Amino acid sequence: MLIQILSADFHFEDERGTLTQLIHDGYKQINVISTRKGVQRGGHYHRINREAFYILEGQLEFTARKNGISESRVFGSGEFFGIGPDVSHDFLFLEDTILVSMYDRGVEMADGTKDIIVG
Repeated sequence: MLIQILSADFHFEDERGTLTQLIHDGYKQINVISTRKGVQRGGHYHRINREAFYILEGQLEFTARKNGISESRVFGSGEFFGIGPDVSHDFLFLEDTILVSMYDRGVEMADGTKDIIVG
């Protein structure tokens, strides 16, 4: 499987609301991305980074490709998933969406290059 379904480390809910701990170790860079419905992002892969995604709100179709194999899946609010290195990926945003993306090493390398390969 190219797309891995992940579980939060911890989830708590009471009358005040909820607290979800996605991770407590293992990721170096975390981004929050807001995207409008109908937009497509991606078309790239990372040579060394493992990447995880958590959808705060909205819905998207995620497509992953590697070695001639392709997987697509629709994800919505509260879902958590990830991919390994060398997996090309695309997002088609089906609703206005807020997404958290996490990289285990970070895309900015010490030599100034980025671990983002288009293709």
